[in-house]
Amino acid sequence: MFGKQKSKAWKCLKTLHKHYCKVEMRDLFAADRLRAEKYSLQLDNMLVDYSKNRVDDKIMQALFALARERGLAEKIKAMFKGEKINQTENRAVLHIALRKQDDAPIYVDGRDVMPQIKAVLEKIRDFSEAVRLGKFVGYTGKKLTNIVNIGIGGSDLGPFMAVEALKPYWAKDIKCYFISNIDGTACAEVLNRLDPETTLFIVASKTFTTIETLTNAKTCRHWLVDALGEHAVAKHFVALSTNKAEVEKFGIDAENMFEFWDFVGGRYSMWSAIGLIIAIAVGYKNFERMLEGAYAMDKHFAETDFEHNIPVILALIGIWYNDFYGVHRYAVIPYDQYLQYLPSYLQQLDMESNGKSVTLDNKFVDYATGPALFGGAGTNVQHSFFQLLHQGTEMVPTDFIVPAISHNEIGNHHQILLSNILAQGEALMHGKTEAEAALELEKAGKSKAEINRLKKYKTFSGNRPSNTIVFKKIDPYALGMLVAMYEHKVFVQGVIWNINSFDQFGVELGKQLALNILPEIEGTAFGVEHDSSTTNLINYIKKMRK
Repeated sequence: MFGKQKSKAWKCLKTLHKHYCKVEMRDLFAADRLRAEKYSLQLDNMLVDYSKNRVDDKIMQALFALARERGLAEKIKAMFKGEKINQTENRAVLHIALRKQDDAPIYVDGRDVMPQIKAVLEKIRDFSEAVRLGKFVGYTGKKLTNIVNIGIGGSDLGPFMAVEALKPYWAKDIKCYFISNIDGTACAEVLNRLDPETTLFIVASKTFTTIETLTNAKTCRHWLVDALGEHAVAKHFVALSTNKAEVEKFGIDAENMFEFWDFVGGRYSMWSAIGLIIAIAVGYKNFERMLEGAYAMDKHFAETDFEHNIPVILALIGIWYNDFYGVHRYAVIPYDQYLQYLPSYLQQLDMESNGKSVTLDNKFVDYATGPALFGGAGTNVQHSFFQLLHQGTEMVPTDFIVPAISHNEIGNHHQILLSNILAQGEALMHGKTEAEAALELEKAGKSKAEINRLKKYKTFSGNRPSNTIVFKKIDPYALGMLVAMYEHKVFVQGVIWNINSFDQFGVELGKQLALNILPEIEGTAFGVEHDSSTTNLINYIKKMRK
């Protein structure tokens, strides 16, 4: 049984919060010159500085006690052993097996899953290299240089984010495109840029029945057949699926079907065959380096004590704000243009995983679970929502991510970028008092009346938390580490909240209702009962479409 009223550690944290909610971080730094060193961790070429948080040793020890009270160590072991920790769907959770670098077996239902994982990885290696080297060519014999991934959710967001993040590693003659939205514009805009003779479509759907993916795939198929004929389909389409019958019915050669498994959830799947487009774009060796980076974080997570465990610490600090400060949002700001889609990917990872309100004990929660996440690329977002971060009425915990070295060291661009990210963290933490604002205005030559009029507008409350994550460079290994870090952070929070982070029933209801409404929009069904708003909207849209 778990609830905020029943947990000893939870009660301790509530008591600590009553005092520490008034503590200023600038005072914590002033009192401890070694605070930054004490609250920073390093793994390979990654540094995580969590010193700009409203925590001290007492709070961290209480948070570690909460993790132990919730049996976190046992839950971590259970995941890595292949136990069926996805209880609602009775499945193991083994994205960690997809990037495993040692030879130790992992058993699911008494069967070692590692041989089949390695077999698919070898198939990805062979096919991706065949495409890159021009050994697997299109129907007319031309090299396939336009690669189109057709998927949605985890079959799109992960590979899209990774391909964009690793753009410096793309083969020079290959271009990648992604179609996910059911909006026909998404499909049309991609097809308008392509040459059928040089285009390879990757259809990513485990069941090969996902309505958005199959609708887009069929449109692309018609486009290809109109240009090259029916026999071209087998040379221009491959499938990431387990439904061999439907794949063959579509016209795809079963030899070009790449398998993945129920123990890998969609939002954790870019390490699997879902990552085929990554391997084609950047080469299998770089794809493998991404897996190695994730494995390094996996080992760190599984083998490191909580007090020095990066995902555990980040997760617990997030719990501290979400459940004790009542701050149900956070921002992720990568100061790297190649990572601009990381926040979108993390939105699914976090909010689909932990946006739950029923516990593993089949009870409704009486505490806050998954927070809302937003973000964007710095410095762009400094000119959009940073006003709210600095002077809004509620704090927004923020993760800043930056490489020390850019892939494009042009002039002093990167030095300016680095100075901005460091300044933002300092400004959020330190703030600016009314007295400091008045002195600044005085030095600027403002009159006493102007100072009194402007000084409140110029104040910053400060005491707003952030983590800063620094890499030497965003390469495949670093990207693997970063994504795995967030995966494990989300898992830890799910354990603390006693929820299942690995199902996603919340995406179902709207899609079910859409299937009921579709015949009405198409004019093949009438008289279906809805609420008056939905009925009026259907009628208005049908009128506009006539």
